[in-house]
Amino acid sequence: MTNTTAPVARSPRIRLGMVGGGRDAFIGAVHRIAARLDDQYELVAGCFSATAEKSLASAADLGVDPKRAYASFAEMAAREARRKDGIQAVAIVTPNHMHAPVALQFLRRGIHVICDKPLTATLPEAKRLAKAAEASGVIFALTHNYTGYPMVRQAAEMVANGDLGDIRLVQVEYAQDWLAEPIEQSGHKQADWRTDPARTGAGGAIGDIGTHAFNLARFVTGLTLDALAADLQSFVPGRRVDDNANILLRFAGGARGMLWCSQVATGLENNLKLRVFGTRSSIEWSQEDPNNLWVGPLNAPRYRLTRNGHGSGHAAARMARVPAGHPEGYLEGFANIYAEAARAILARRDGTALDPAVTFPGLAEGLEGVAFVDACVRSSKRNGAWTALNL
Repeated sequence: MTNTTAPVARSPRIRLGMVGGGRDAFIGAVHRIAARLDDQYELVAGCFSATAEKSLASAADLGVDPKRAYASFAEMAAREARRKDGIQAVAIVTPNHMHAPVALQFLRRGIHVICDKPLTATLPEAKRLAKAAEASGVIFALTHNYTGYPMVRQAAEMVANGDLGDIRLVQVEYAQDWLAEPIEQSGHKQADWRTDPARTGAGGAIGDIGTHAFNLARFVTGLTLDALAADLQSFVPGRRVDDNANILLRFAGGARGMLWCSQVATGLENNLKLRVFGTRSSIEWSQEDPNNLWVGPLNAPRYRLTRNGHGSGHAAARMARVPAGHPEGYLEGFANIYAEAARAILARRDGTALDPAVTFPGLAEGLEGVAFVDACVRSSKRNGAWTALNL
């Protein structure tokens, strides 16, 4: 982990480009909102679609100069790098198989990268990209946005401070129902590419939401995974990637865990939950109730901590924008990752020291996430055999 809400220098803003995220693209709009929320970035260029006409139309929608709406990401990288006012960072919001080729074009030109997760579609590709990014020396942020939630930061701070004692058990789940039917067969754009192994990678639910659950557990606990045993299913007939997974986890030091992710869990929407049990206390957090963290001390009543409320600490306060009782959630969590990345980019640009509290997911988390998917697939093919991550 490379560690908002002290003010960030407002001017000049970071000149941002975007690859992907054109008309009708959900995650592109989320990234743009996140980048705007703290007024740290200005979107000035983009290759918003693989189709030149759609890229140009999307630029018009977004108020981007049509001369900086590109027909290809390679052209965008080359031309923006030559401009005196060229982009300083690029947001990559394409399907998974395009993350690496796009990122490499901008890394070679010293342009900072903010990439949607997972890092890449395959592990060999992730390793090559991580090596290239490290050699380039640029800032590389990965938008595991749930690590930006204030009460997730609170949970991590409590674990790090030893409030829970020694960690024994970790239970995490991310369950949805949006793929409970074969909607990819009816022209649903998001479902079409997310169930296509050529574009999403070998993991379906494990790559899309399982990586979020795994990253959340790792971020909060700080535990290192020794091995996993995975049972993957494709419940919908004809589906080529998993849509449900049950995974046992063995952590270094003896802690044990369970991870369930599903996109066929009927009646559930975005049910991301984490429970961590230690020798002294436990914590429980739910993404659908993100402003509350439940704490369960041994031999004492269970109690609730609220975002920006009494008892929450500095790590949570850095992520909060409004007083207690005013809810914050998905978009603000995403924006916190953008804000943290902005702090790192501005410190690099201005030659100033980076606040050690600045934290955001990067190459290490990205590589580990793709290795997690790879290990799950390998384990399931071996009837749930215990399997280590190939890092």
